[in-house]
Amino acid sequence: MTEALQELGAHLDLKRTDCVQSWDVAHGELTVTVAPSSLVSFVEFLKSDANCLFSSLVDITAVDYPSRAKRFDVIYHFLSMYQNQRIRVRVQAREEDMMPSIIAVHPSANWFEREVFDMFGILFSGHPDLRRILTDYGFRGHPLRKDFPTTGYTEVRYDEVQKRVVYEPVSLVQEYRQFDFMSPWEGAKYVLPGDEKTKPEAKG
Repeated sequence: MTEALQELGAHLDLKRTDCVQSWDVAHGELTVTVAPSSLVSFVEFLKSDANCLFSSLVDITAVDYPSRAKRFDVIYHFLSMYQNQRIRVRVQAREEDMMPSIIAVHPSANWFEREVFDMFGILFSGHPDLRRILTDYGFRGHPLRKDFPTTGYTEVRYDEVQKRVVYEPVSLVQEYRQFDFMSPWEGAKYVLPGDEKTKPEAKG
């Protein structure tokens, strides 16, 4: 399988030098990096080329790297049932960049792109109905960004007095999200209530 993916990567690099920035086979998967401006053309090629025939769009997602200038990796997964192969296409984008929609090539991208917009705030140019799909009306922020608070910006509860659902601001600050990954069972310097029970009693 790895040899077949190597051959596919070399084929794409040869045929679409205008699109492919880099490619790599790792852990039995082929990842091809392309520029945003080349995305639609490259996806069309993957779908129509006789050696590819990636006719099924499996998923679109993203990864957030806040410290990078190109903050987001937008990831596309395709399946070729004809060649029995999978491919991952990666596009790096800045926070202010707009990704071209691939709905014209894969209509199923509609909801995937809406989800990426909802969760990461990435905009897709040419999308016919780019609005939130998983969060509520009036929701603030994008939950899968690394700088989004773990508790969100507001909390929702039912108020018995007002007999309706109310939205209230969350008082926890962003620092709450910072973890030290220490465990009380792995040499942590602090003691949790109840830990003293594990110590043997001193004998008089």
